[in-house]
Amino acid sequence: MKRPIAELAGTGRYVPQKVLTNAELEKIVDTSDQWIIERTGIRERHIASADETIACMATSACQQVLEAAGVTVTEVDAIVVGTASPDRLLPSQACDIQKTLGAVNAAAFDVGAACSGFLYGLNVAEGLVAAETARNVLVVGAERLSTITDYTDRTTCILFGDGAAATLVRPSSDGKRGILGNYQKTDGRLGDLLYRSSGGANQPPSEAMVKERGWFLRMAGRETFKSAVLSMADACDQALSRAGLTGDQVDLLIPHQANLRIIEATAKHAGMPMDRVYVNIDRYGNTSAASIPIALDECVRSGRIKPGSIVLMVAFGGGFTWASAVVRG
Repeated sequence: MKRPIAELAGTGRYVPQKVLTNAELEKIVDTSDQWIIERTGIRERHIASADETIACMATSACQQVLEAAGVTVTEVDAIVVGTASPDRLLPSQACDIQKTLGAVNAAAFDVGAACSGFLYGLNVAEGLVAAETARNVLVVGAERLSTITDYTDRTTCILFGDGAAATLVRPSSDGKRGILGNYQKTDGRLGDLLYRSSGGANQPPSEAMVKERGWFLRMAGRETFKSAVLSMADACDQALSRAGLTGDQVDLLIPHQANLRIIEATAKHAGMPMDRVYVNIDRYGNTSAASIPIALDECVRSGRIKPGSIVLMVAFGGGFTWASAVVRG
């Protein structure tokens, strides 16, 4: 088993107060509670108000992390943020979080890997710690997907929710607790399966963009499902191999919460029964980069993750990107 360099110390999360149920979506688009549950496993999702910005939600999550880890805000050396729905395009979301958090000594930057963003950020943070460039690194996954969701498109608007969560990566305290193995990969040839066509420098804001609803997420559902199952399986295999472990040694699988059927297929591939798989998609929907850290915080605070627990986290996202990490709690 690999000797860990960096550990996760402290977790935190923030989800908006407003809840959008399937019954409420039935009044907006041509869908039904039964149809949504059968195909996705989602029953409700949280939707941010105008005041619940990414910076606001992420700052709250980070404050919880620092309290749990016993670290002051001035001791934070770096902030790495995964998001696909930043408050603004320039400066980076991480810069705004650094400001609202008051982390005056921290470098801050974003990682653009969509739903895999948190795990990509975890890998970057481990590298910073290993290189002794930073000692305390906040890794954040935060989204306001409701702002880029087309509520006239019933194939996508049923899926997404808002929220933020974070953890702190620092040197392993005992050489046993921490990140045992991780993996990340991309296939840009699949980029057009999940994308936003407008809003960037190539297609800047315009009347045509608004008319064509180019600001919003678009997804080829069937093809995305197939690719997600394959990429999540690959990510599981690679992280376990790098950690020197097998699926039966894992105490808990925390998959990206995109679709219950994808989660079940991933668990089956890893040889893990569903009672060792954490699922909260019914309560939050797909929160993209915030998905895994929200689940991680719930598991830590509920006691589902105990000292010594082996946890496998795995995600896929637009790009296509996929990633995984094996951590000893």
